[in-house]
Amino acid sequence: MLGLLALAWLFGDRVFDWYQGNTIKLKTDPPKSEQPRSLLADTPEQSCFCHLTGVLDDCFCDIESIDSFNNFKIYPRVKRLTERDFFRYYRVNLKRPCPFWPDDGHCSNRDCNVEPCPESMIPVGIKSGNFNKYSKAAAPVSDVASCERPTDLGAINSTLSNQSKEAFVDWDRHDDAQDHFCEIDDESSPDAAYVDLLLNPERYTGYQGPSAWRVWNSIYEENCFKPRSVYRPLNPLAPTRGDDDGEGFYNWLEGLCLEKRVFYRLISGLHTSINMHLCSQYLLEEGWGKSVWGPNVQEFRQRFDPAETKGEGTRRLKNLYFLYLIELRALSKVAPYFDRTFINLYTGNNQEDGATKDLLLQIFNETRAFPMHFDESSMFAGKKLEAKILKEEFRLHFKNISRIMDCVGCSKCRLWGKLQTQGLGTALKILFSEKEIQSLTENSPSSAFQLTRQEIVALLNGFGRLSTSIHQLHVFRSLLKGKR
Repeated sequence: MLGLLALAWLFGDRVFDWYQGNTIKLKTDPPKSEQPRSLLADTPEQSCFCHLTGVLDDCFCDIESIDSFNNFKIYPRVKRLTERDFFRYYRVNLKRPCPFWPDDGHCSNRDCNVEPCPESMIPVGIKSGNFNKYSKAAAPVSDVASCERPTDLGAINSTLSNQSKEAFVDWDRHDDAQDHFCEIDDESSPDAAYVDLLLNPERYTGYQGPSAWRVWNSIYEENCFKPRSVYRPLNPLAPTRGDDDGEGFYNWLEGLCLEKRVFYRLISGLHTSINMHLCSQYLLEEGWGKSVWGPNVQEFRQRFDPAETKGEGTRRLKNLYFLYLIELRALSKVAPYFDRTFINLYTGNNQEDGATKDLLLQIFNETRAFPMHFDESSMFAGKKLEAKILKEEFRLHFKNISRIMDCVGCSKCRLWGKLQTQGLGTALKILFSEKEIQSLTENSPSSAFQLTRQEIVALLNGFGRLSTSIHQLHVFRSLLKGKR
C-alpha cells in the first residue's frame, strides 16, 4: 500500500512539472499571427494570390466582382459560342514575311505547326465568300446545299478553288469608315487559309528563347511610348538583364497620361493572357499514344508568383483583368449592331445559325447588365487637336504591334497572336465609334460602321481567351490550395 502511494506521488509530481513548463511556454511564446513575417512560410496559394484582390487601377471595378461575373455568367456561354461553326473558322495568312527583321527564328517543334485540312470541312455559307450579307438570301442557292462533315477534322484549308478565292473579294467592299487598329490580312491572297481553331488550340509549344524575346521586346520597347533609358523589370534583353526592381519603370509609367498608361496595360494584359494559356495547356506527358495536356503549377508560379518575379506577377495578372474590362465594355457597346434582325451569323445551316445568334445575344445581355464598366469617355478628352493627335498615335502604335505578329516564328503562336491582336484592335475600334454605332438603322446596313466576319470572329474569340484566362486562375488557385 505504501508502495502504491509513493508511485502515485512521483508520477503526479512529474505530470505537474510537465504541465507547468508547457503552460509557461504557451504564455511566453507569441501567437503565430504575431510572429515575424519571415518566420511564417507563405503557402503557394497565398504567395500567388494574396495581393490579387480589390479595386483595379484606372477604373472602379474590383477583381472579386469580375471573377464571379466571368466564371458563372460569361465563361460557360462564350466557351459554347466559340465552339460554333461561325466562330471556329478563322481566315489568316501565316506566310506573310516579317517586315522588321529576317525570318530566322522559325520553330521546328511539332507542336508549333498548324495542320492543313480539306476544303470540305468549311461550312458552305462561309466559303461562299458573301460574308457581308447577313441572310440566307445572300448566298447562291447552290452554296446552301448541305455538305458532309468528316469526323476527323483538320485545321487549314489550302485547296480553295479560284472561284471561291474571287468571291472573297466581295467581303472587302464594305470597308469601315473608321481607320483600322490592325494590319489586316488580304483575305483574297492565295496564301490566306481557313484555320479550325478548335483543332489548333492555343497551348505550350516550346517556342522560347531569343526569337520570342525579340518579338515581345520590340512590342514593349518600341511601341509602348517608352524612352529607351527606362528599362522594364525582368527584361532579359536589358543591360541590367532583368535585375532592376522596377521602381524607375513604374515611376515613369504613373507619370504618363491616362491614354498611354492604358496602352501599356492593354499590351501587358494580352501578354499575361497568352502566358496563362501556355501554363494551363502544358504538355504534361508525351508518348506514342495521345499526349496529355493540362495545367502546370510550376510553370504558373514561375511566371506569376511574386517571389519568383520580384512582385511583377501580381501586376501582370491585374493587367489581365484590366484588359478583360476593356473588351467587355466593347461588347456591351457593339450589342446594338447585332440586335438588328437582319444580322445573321451565316454558315448555311439555319438551325445552327439561329442558335448561334441567340447565344451571342445572351452574352450581350449579360455584358450590358454588368454594373462596373470601364469609362472610355475619360480617354482622349483633352483639347480637341491634342486629343486627335494622341488618338492617332495610339492607333498607329497598336497597328504596328499587329504587324510584329508576322515575326513570330511559331506558326501556332503566330495564329493566336494575330487573332487576339485583331480582337483587341476590333474592340478599340468599337470603343471609339460610339456615334457611328448610335446612328445605326434598324433595317439596313450602315456605311458609317461595319464589322467584317473576320473582325467578329477575332473579337469574340479574343474575348473568349481572356475569359478562359480568368477562369483558369480559379483552377490554379484550387490546385495550389491542394498542394498546401
